[in-house]
Amino acid sequence: MKNVLTRLVTGVLYIAVIVAAVLMGGWWFWALTVVLGITGLNEFIRITNKNFVSNTTRLLDLMGALLLLTAVSPGLTVFGGTSLTCAFFYFVYFILRFICQLYVQDGNPLTHLANSLMGQIYVVWPLSILSLIYTQYGYMTILSMFILIWLSDTGAFCVGSLIGRHKLFERISPKKSWEGFFGGLVFCVIAGALMSKFAPDATGLNFWAMTGMGAVVCLFATWGDLIESLIKRSLGVKDSGNILPGHGGMLDRIDSLLLVAPTLLLYLLLVRNLL
Repeated sequence: MKNVLTRLVTGVLYIAVIVAAVLMGGWWFWALTVVLGITGLNEFIRITNKNFVSNTTRLLDLMGALLLLTAVSPGLTVFGGTSLTCAFFYFVYFILRFICQLYVQDGNPLTHLANSLMGQIYVVWPLSILSLIYTQYGYMTILSMFILIWLSDTGAFCVGSLIGRHKLFERISPKKSWEGFFGGLVFCVIAGALMSKFAPDATGLNFWAMTGMGAVVCLFATWGDLIESLIKRSLGVKDSGNILPGHGGMLDRIDSLLLVAPTLLLYLLLVRNLL
């Protein structure tokens, strides 16, 4: 019971912080992406390198994440310049990261360099896309995306716990079931339909586009969860960290988001061109 209560309190606070940051926008939303990105990337570096990584390369990777997350946030002035300045220095980071590996002796240099670049692609780039979606499609689109991700998880857990019998992907995640997946899918599609009915101007998408968005978010949220499970299983770890009591690490909480964000941007670009 104590673990359930801890998990519930952490989950409520986590959702509250995200909703508040999305609604307030500006520096608050930038701060949200930075916290998620820096924390998630640090966990990824730790588990992929088994702690055998130099502080120099770790710091360089985290600075690279900060630069990219700032570069895609229009209007923010940091480091004495605009977001374009950060974009310039992000390319400088990539050059320095390769050169730095020549002088750092932290085990297998190719492995550590590959892990650094994968961390940028897997964790930081998808989170940077959130700012692009926010700027181009508004805060309600971002909020709708988060709600659909949470409903996908909730529906999958509730339905899977009650009637889950057929394994979805036993090799990677033995607890997931097809019944749970379709439960999450139903939750998301219904939620998308309700959003289009009661808040038709929130995202600018019609009924079919919003129900389609619900289905897309559920599908790619599930795949995003499975991808992180594959990474952890390959590395022999249970959780990416312990920063969130009862939930594990930050990477465990944003795994679905990391695949949903870029997919949603592609979906919105496609749908807006067709509407």
